[in-house]
Amino acid sequence: MKTNPNPITFAELPALGAPLEAGKFAGVSTQADGTHVAVLLLPDQASDIEWANATEWAAQLGGLLPTRPIAAMLFANVKSLLRPDWHWTSDEESASYAWYCNFYYGYQYYLHKSFEGSAVAVRLIPLIP
Repeated sequence: MKTNPNPITFAELPALGAPLEAGKFAGVSTQADGTHVAVLLLPDQASDIEWANATEWAAQLGGLLPTRPIAAMLFANVKSLLRPDWHWTSDEESASYAWYCNFYYGYQYYLHKSFEGSAVAVRLIPLIP
């Protein structure tokens, strides 16, 4: 996943939902390689967008679609900042299907990538001790 090149320390993290750089702090995630990142929810939200276009939209904002675990964290930590719709994640089920997270109930499932849904973008900021 793409991250911000300027790391910050754990001590610099604000409260959940508080401003951080160009968005709101949504929590901490551990990457597959064991590194920790701060998850920044970017302010824009897209509507009526297919999965491929949502992926491009997030990249244009300097972010990416959240993974399924990060989408669950967004629901748990900053639900009040999200529209209560289903939103695309970056995770693909197959060549034709991708996963989404419903920010009203919190459940996740997959849909055909041609369906039009909502999207949020996140930016990952490396954390240093």
